[in-house]
Amino acid sequence: MIVLYYRIEFHADLNPIDYRVLCLVMRLTKPTLFTNMPVTCEDRDLPGDLFVRLMKDDPSTVKGAETLILGEMLTLPQNFGNIFLGETFSSYINVHNDSNQVVKDILVKADLQTSSQRLNLSASNSAVSELKPECCIDDVIHHEVKEIGTHILVCAVSYTTQTGEKLYFRKFFKFQVLKPLDVKTKFYNAEVSLTDEVFLEAQIQNITTSPMFMEKVSLEPSMMYNVTELNNVSAGSESESTFGRMSYLQPLDTRQYLYCLKPKPEFAEKAGVIKGVTVIGKLDIVWKTNLGERGRLQTSQLQRMAPGYGDVRLSLELIPDTVSLEEPFDITCKITNCSERTMDLVLEMCNTRSVHWCGVSGRQLGKLSPSASLSIPLKLLSSVQGLQSISGLRLTDTFLKRTYEYDDIAQVCVVCPYTSPES
Repeated sequence: MIVLYYRIEFHADLNPIDYRVLCLVMRLTKPTLFTNMPVTCEDRDLPGDLFVRLMKDDPSTVKGAETLILGEMLTLPQNFGNIFLGETFSSYINVHNDSNQVVKDILVKADLQTSSQRLNLSASNSAVSELKPECCIDDVIHHEVKEIGTHILVCAVSYTTQTGEKLYFRKFFKFQVLKPLDVKTKFYNAEVSLTDEVFLEAQIQNITTSPMFMEKVSLEPSMMYNVTELNNVSAGSESESTFGRMSYLQPLDTRQYLYCLKPKPEFAEKAGVIKGVTVIGKLDIVWKTNLGERGRLQTSQLQRMAPGYGDVRLSLELIPDTVSLEEPFDITCKITNCSERTMDLVLEMCNTRSVHWCGVSGRQLGKLSPSASLSIPLKLLSSVQGLQSISGLRLTDTFLKRTYEYDDIAQVCVVCPYTSPES
């Protein structure tokens, strides 16, 4: 680590000839690459090759590439700099005895005050027995910043003089913690999915002024779901990120990450478990900035409103993608009782203009207990080519005389098997 020359000096209000103790606070941060502004001209211009010779003699330029803005030297920041949420704030505290007398029982305490809490950052809370003239006490504190807004570093020093007088002073060091990323999430429900899949789209924007290397962006699912990342492309036996090998996020750029969540079997089988507001999980984001400074953010638990299916849910367990014109094909429907009462169901099949059901309409399905499911194989055919929607199923609960209509359940592609590819 390189010490940043941003110095804040605290001292007690004492007479110079009396005991005098200084407390120095410096932020520890890494340097930056030196940048210069190359000035060039053509050979026929008045300066000739003067600018080229000056850049070659400049020790800060890269030899053989003098016109590059970045140089080979490192520079120390000339100001406090920015502290972002998720980074580690490091500071060096030095207490120096500036008098010609020995002081005793020196206690140095460093607290960090945020908008919601006060944290003790001191490595040791025990007092130093004595501090001789021109000697010092050093301490380095670290804190992973987890809140945005105003932070106040409170440095307090207490000690005892040789005459037994107890002295104490305290000063405050205020700084702001900024937000490095803007994270937005969207949920998409796969209505026709056989496993109640949920897709999560996470939009991450770099709102700092410097590029970031995105080391990791992962989703930690809740106990109800299994997650699959959809941000890689399989190339043979290897998997490559859709963002390339060098995963850099430039300032104000936005990147989209996609995840697929499936309920675990023990939860998917229970119709009443995944209802209302459910916890999906949380995003874990790790990045690096200039010279490898690391930052990490974890979002709060992401929640979604599960779609409402009413008293009875009808989903498809089996359906072909492509079928032949005027040829019967099979589908399998799954009926789930999402209510808290037993139902006695009757299935009716109504033909549409393009889709015709094969079988007996109005058949009894029997009683269905709460949270129970029933799989029913059905047969139908299409009389029209193209992408056709499957509709016309009706379920009637004979107990309450209530009918549930299901249209646009799914879509199939109907092709004519007799049409030759050439025609």
